[in-house]
Order: sequence, then structure tokens, then C-alpha cells
Amino acid sequence: MATPSFEQLLEAGCHFGHLKRKWNPAMEPYIFMERNGIHIIDLYKTAAKIDEAADALKQIAKSGKKVLFVATKKQAKEAIAEKAGAIGMPYVIERWPGGMLTNFPTIRKAVKKMTTIDKMEKDGTFDNLSKREKLQITRQRAKLEKNLGSIADLGRLPSALFVVDVMKEHIAVAEANRLGIPVFAMVDTNSDPSNVDYVIPANDDASRSIEIVLDALCSAMAEGLQERSIEKADEEKEEGAEANPGKRRRVRRSSQAAAEAPAEAPAAEEAPAAE
Repeated sequence: MATPSFEQLLEAGCHFGHLKRKWNPAMEPYIFMERNGIHIIDLYKTAAKIDEAADALKQIAKSGKKVLFVATKKQAKEAIAEKAGAIGMPYVIERWPGGMLTNFPTIRKAVKKMTTIDKMEKDGTFDNLSKREKLQITRQRAKLEKNLGSIADLGRLPSALFVVDVMKEHIAVAEANRLGIPVFAMVDTNSDPSNVDYVIPANDDASRSIEIVLDALCSAMAEGLQERSIEKADEEKEEGAEANPGKRRRVRRSSQAAAEAPAEAPAAEEAPAAE
């Protein structure tokens, strides 16, 4: 897991905040200076906060829990879909469905509706419907896929939320706060960090800035998932050995016997036949 360097963050434009007149005073600890009416974010603090968030997310991934990524602004959509999808994490890049966390059972019913429609297509039920009914169901399936397809595998509430732009995603943050779900977020100088558990002060409007932060966090989570798979494989080996103690003893005995067996004496040369 490599935390981006000061130079990399600078090159990606992570230091650019908003206009001074639009600032939120709660972000003062993360602001380095003001230049030409624009606040400049302290990138040393950004790097430290990325490192802290990456460690926490790595442990969540290693424990087998899910992190829900949320970013509905166009600059972040593609990066979120690519990075979160690559590590098998759910994400929301279209409109946030109100009550997605606080009314999670209803959202799960909508996801199950997609599964039901897919089943209808496979078992032939779909073929017995009229053309109009098929069209309605197909449109309904497409709409559900667009809004909820990326969370189809989210069988329970996520263990954490990662958000790009807490102002735009304030409903998602509020729902997570209400349920006690930890919030990780990129927070710009115009936002309030008080509702965020892991603040990453950075420019949340530039795609390159978003990508470099996501790269660091998703790489850490990928490491956590890899460590989990290795530990799981080791546990399965141990369980298999414990389930067959007799086999293990037989293998040990045969190995010991092979080690203790005397080496075969060389064959005696045949005596020459008497004339």
C-alpha cells in the first residue's frame, strides 16, 4: 500500500480549494493558505489522512465486510465504477435512492425484483406474456439495473460509506450518521467535516484528484482482501489436517520408516565359472 507523495497530490491538483468567500470555517485546520482569493489545502495533512483512511478500510476489507462507495457527480462516476467494481465493492453513481440505508429492506425488495424478472426470462414465463407486458417489464428491469444494479450483491447494510463531495451526498451521509455507519469522505474547503469520521481534505471537483485518492484507498482494500484469502486458505488446510489425523500419522510413520531403512547392499559380483 503506497500513500501518494506530496508531489503526486500537487500534480493531481488536490490542493485547490474553493473561493475564500465560500469556505466553511470548520475546514480551517486543513487549509494551508489563501492565494488569489482561493483557499489552498495543506497536502501534508491530506497525505496523512489518506494513510489513516487506507489503514481503516484495509481492515474492513480484510474482515470480509462491505464498503459502499457513493459519488453521483459526473467527475467521479467513471472512477468510482472502475475502482470499486475492480475490488467487488458496491457503489452508487446515479441518483441516491432516499432511504437506501434507513429503509434498506425496501431497497432489497427492489433488487429481488430484478432477480425475479431474470428468472422469468430463463424459465420461459416471459415468452407467454403479451408484447406490451414484455415491454413494460423490460423497461422496469433496465431502470432497476441503472439505479440498483451495482448494489445487487449487497445483502446487508454496509460496514462503511465512502463519499465524494459531502455537500452533494448529504442525504447519504445523514442516513449513515443515523445508523452509526462510519463515513469516509473527500471534503473540500466549502464543506462541513463534522459529520465525517475519516476526513480526507482534498479537491473533490477535479477527476484527477478524485482518482489519486481512490487509487490509494482501493489498493489498500485490495491488499486486505488478498490477506483475507491467504488466511482463509491456511485455515482450510489446518481444518483438513485436523479432520484426518490418522492420515497425517500414517504419512509421518511412512516418512520416518523411509528415513530409518538401511541402504540396500550392493549386489555381489558373480564368481567366475570353474573351467
